[in-house]
Formats: sequence, structure tokens, C-alpha cells
Amino acid sequence: MKKIMKKILPAVISGTLCASAAVSQLSHAQVIPDPVISRNVPAYSGNNPATASAANDEHYFSFWFGQSPDYLAYDLSGVPEEQRSKVIAVWYNTSSYDAIGNYVSRNMEPSDYTIEVNAAPGGDYPSDGWKVVDTVENNTLSSRQHLVDMKGYNWIRMNISKADGKEGSQASVNLDIHSVSDGVSDTWIFFGDSITAGGMNNCYGTGFATYVNSLDERFFPIQENGGIGGITSTDGRNNIDRWLKGSPVNFVSIAYGTNDAWGNQTGAEKYYENTKYMIDAVLALGKIPVLPKIPYATESGVNSYLDDYNAKIDQLWEEYGDKIVHGPDFDKFFRENPDLLSQDGVHPSSEGYDAMRKTWAETMVANVYSASGGTSDVLCGDANCDGTVDISDAVLIMQNQANPEKYIITPQGLKNADCVDNPKGVTPTDALAIQMVEAKTLKASQLPTTSEIINSLQQ
Repeated sequence: MKKIMKKILPAVISGTLCASAAVSQLSHAQVIPDPVISRNVPAYSGNNPATASAANDEHYFSFWFGQSPDYLAYDLSGVPEEQRSKVIAVWYNTSSYDAIGNYVSRNMEPSDYTIEVNAAPGGDYPSDGWKVVDTVENNTLSSRQHLVDMKGYNWIRMNISKADGKEGSQASVNLDIHSVSDGVSDTWIFFGDSITAGGMNNCYGTGFATYVNSLDERFFPIQENGGIGGITSTDGRNNIDRWLKGSPVNFVSIAYGTNDAWGNQTGAEKYYENTKYMIDAVLALGKIPVLPKIPYATESGVNSYLDDYNAKIDQLWEEYGDKIVHGPDFDKFFRENPDLLSQDGVHPSSEGYDAMRKTWAETMVANVYSASGGTSDVLCGDANCDGTVDISDAVLIMQNQANPEKYIITPQGLKNADCVDNPKGVTPTDALAIQMVEAKTLKASQLPTTSEIINSLQQ
């Protein structure tokens, strides 16, 4: 084997020998995982400690409830320091996204609160030593993200003084802490009307983030639902600057149009102007706009004008090119699946909403996350997904070949391992290539191809 290694290493070092990820639709949108690090860590609350753990479990249909003033605190001391040097704290509530429109609903929504950190050692909840790093007053939004420098700190808490604008009112949230120590990247908000409000809710059923994670386990995106029932693109235009002010969100979906088209309220040209304004506002902040097609409806008040409105989306896709991510084509999707619409012929059924979330995830994995969409390199050879390529990956591949039920390689590990003789699947050849470049950390372009391995063996 050492003789083979001597022959193959010069070729490995000097050449681009393994197929790397395809070019992205958005060449500047390289997505870095921003993983959840607060899942099931010790959680504390003052007035209602029994439900504190419901705020950071894997179920978004369970919530922490607290009588304001109250706090929700997490002990992150068990999380490696390098993973919590910088974080995003994001909370979710079931109210409508903002207090505008005809269907305002405030439901135990934190309105006045602080985000605080503490350097006390883990284990016992610290009653003092808290440092305020962000303050919010008169909040009207149902979710918010806070970028926090936690270097030197072990604890983080959300300290709520008012809910629904009043002291003594009950507050209810899910609270996640995501590591962004490698960069703020995988964070999303979905603006839109009632269809977005129902489709992108992460509190009931399987959410966008969960579906993305099931398709590519490296990622569990932050996802805020910015849907508000009854509003049009004019409302979006009038509020988007305020909504995005100070937010660390990276991907911004703009999904209005159904109410614009319903009876042709705004006219397609006005819809185009409003949407263009919002796209420009997103780009001006250095964020990435995402634009889906308006969903097909069987209701004639929408259907009669829908083609004109979706033609404006085609126009915007063409005008902005790779500055904009193409969202799902929900016009085509619901034309092909009208049974997933509810009786009103406009809003999806519960099954339709779940299908929307799944379609969002599948489309974004294709257009943003995956190698075919091009925003995340496959680390060729990293079968065990530990971030390096070494002999342990070769061992796992050979063990998996011998006993796949006992020695399991994750879906991402299979993508990483299957790059030497891709697309033939993971084979012993992949393990052999790893052995040839023993104990080196490599990128996707640096492992030998099958033909090079064969040529080396024949020499």
C-alpha cells in the first residue's frame, strides 16, 4: 500500500481529481450550517419551571408558558465553547406575524423583554450576574432573531416583562439557540399572506426546517413565519423595511399575490412594482430574496387574473437573474394537485399546507443547499461526517460494505463517500482512495478518481 501511496499522492496533490459541487444558482450564497445547540439543554423558569423544557425540545407544538414578568433560561455550559462563541437566539409564538391587517391575533406574545447572558458555571441557575445584550420594547411580531456574542458566557435567557403589551399576562414561546460561530447563513423568513401563514408555520405538523434536515442532516435552518392573513403586496412594501431592520436573517421569501389577484385588487403592474421594491430592499441589506410562484386557485376571483400576476414573477426572475432564488412553482403544483386545496378553492387543506412545507424544503435543497444547487461542498471521503478525511472513513466504508445494517452511514455520509466513482454508489474503491491519502484533511476536489486508482495499480 505504501508503494501505491507514493505513486498516487503527487496526482492527488497537484490535480482537481474529484467532481465537486455544481455551480450555484447564487454563486455568492454559500450556505454554512447554523445548527441548533440548545436542544434539550437544562432549561429554567421562575414562575412555571415545569414547562421550561417544552421550549427547547424537538416538538414545536409544545411551548413554555410563563406569567410575565418571568424568564426562560438555558444552561449552555455543556456545549463546546467554539460552538457558542456567537449565536442566534430565536423565539417563536403562534400569533399572526404582525399586528396589521384585518385578522390581528396576539396570543401570549412577548412584547417587552431583554436577552441576557451570564458567565456563571453550569449546574445551578445563577440569580445574579446577568448582562443585558439586547432590549425589545413594544414588540408586535410573533418571532424574532437576536445575534448574540456569547464568548466567555455559559448561560442565556429571555427575560420577559410584558406579554401582549401588559404586565401579568401569560407569555408562550419556543426558544432555540443556533450556533453561528462559523457565520450567519442558514436563517430564513417567509413573508406573505394567509397561505404563507398556514404553510410555513413551524408549530404544528412538520416544519420547513425539519423537512430540510430530513433531506440534508447538516442543516436545520432558522425559519420565521412572516405570513399575515388578508394582506397584499402593498402591505408588504409598506412594512418590509421595518420588519427587516436589525434582523440577522439571510434568506427572505416574498410570497404575496393571492389577495392582489383576488378580484384584481391591485392590478398586476402594481403588484410587480411592490414586489420589485421588496426585492430591492432585501438586496440593499445584503440579504438574499426568494420569490415563489403564486399558488393556483380554483376560485374564479383569483384564477381569472392569476396568469397575469405569475407572468410578473417570470419577468422578475428574468430581470434579477442569479441575484434571486427561485422559490417553488405553486401555480404548477396546485394545478397538478387541486385536491390539496380546501373547499374555498384558494387556501390549501391541512394536507396541502404540509405538502407546501415539504415542497419548499425540496426546492430549496435543490436550489440552495445541495451539490446540484451548489451552495454546500460535499467533503469527499468524509463518510463519518466528522469534518476530516482519514483512515476512520475508509474503515467505516469497508465495515458498511460487509454489514450495512450494523455499520450505518448517514445520508450525508453516503454523499461524501460516493465521490470517487460517482455515480456508481459507495464501493471499496472509495475506501481505497481514502487509504491512499491517509490522514489528510481534504476538500471535494482532492481525492483520486477510479481511473487514477486503476492506473496507479497497473503501474
